Amino acid sequence: MLAEMTRTIAELRVFNEIGKALTSTLDIREVLAIIMERISDLLKPTNWSLLLVDPETDELFFEVAVGEGSEKLKHVRLPMGEGVVGWVAREAKPILVDDATRDERFCDRMDEMTKFQTRSILCVPMVSKETVLGVIELVNSRPDAFSKSDMRLLNSLADYSAIAIENARNFQRLQEITVTDDVTSLYNSRYLHEMLEREFERAQRYDQPFSLLFIDLDHFKTVNDRFGHLCGSRLLKEVGDVFKAQIRSVDIATRYGGDEFVILLPQTPKEQAVHVARRLRLSLNESHFLQGEDLDVRITASFGVSAYPQDGGSKDEVLRLADEAMYRVKETTRDGIEIAEALPSMERADRPESSAGAPKPSR
Repeated sequence: MLAEMTRTIAELRVFNEIGKALTSTLDIREVLAIIMERISDLLKPTNWSLLLVDPETDELFFEVAVGEGSEKLKHVRLPMGEGVVGWVAREAKPILVDDATRDERFCDRMDEMTKFQTRSILCVPMVSKETVLGVIELVNSRPDAFSKSDMRLLNSLADYSAIAIENARNFQRLQEITVTDDVTSLYNSRYLHEMLEREFERAQRYDQPFSLLFIDLDHFKTVNDRFGHLCGSRLLKEVGDVFKAQIRSVDIATRYGGDEFVILLPQTPKEQAVHVARRLRLSLNESHFLQGEDLDVRITASFGVSAYPQDGGSKDEVLRLADEAMYRVKETTRDGIEIAEALPSMERADRPESSAGAPKPSR
């Protein structure tokens, strides 16, 4: 009785800590780390993991994995239904396996990768609104390591986890709505200014450069006039996709307004930014747009490049200089790259090889 009372007190303490975590943060990793740490303290599995369901592929991936050989699971994905974990995710039911070697649902693929021998398994689904969000799995190298009371506790903790995941995802969706352009799915100008402020502060603190690309599509009005604004919006989306495919994950591509785009390149000196602009210009020139509309639209753009601290001492000045550099191309040849005039020692980059003219749509 004393042992049961001690365990109950420990469980209540865990639930209290997790409840506080859920109300204090919407950082999914922070909440899940607290939950899994408490699971480890209470149930003491040899290895344990938390897998989430990828809604696009309907596969399970390891969000958290702790224990022997767990680093080898980082990029592993499991199809729904594979092994005990896949079965739990597909059936949305918890399972307690006393000896994995005698359970036909057990798949030893993970053991082969981690060199760990699984004997007992405790696995429960994380369910929210009748949808399985993921699975918590505890494994042990000896049989009969878990009990039904352990499963009841893990079920309750899985419910907390599901709440944390759902709240964090809803918050993330809300954030994405407020900072995302609804036409291109790139970030909007509001987010650009927020991130530009952060990057400027970081560049000052650590004495690092950053660069900006200011981009304006050439003769975009021709597309709207010939094919309508709906096709124009789709063209903007496809152009944004071209830009995203050519930049790093840390770079921030935004639709600044109309047919203007701004790309923030953190920790990037001007010389490197010019190379990025050349790559973007080449990809844009080689792309065929609106083919899904039975069209073949070709379009070019005017690029302006500026950098901190070479060109300006403030974020606004760097943005203004990139804009002015872009307009020097726009008002002359178009389809080219111009760098900020604040650095007279560098030659202007990428003078256009040929005049672009209007887009060349054809059926």
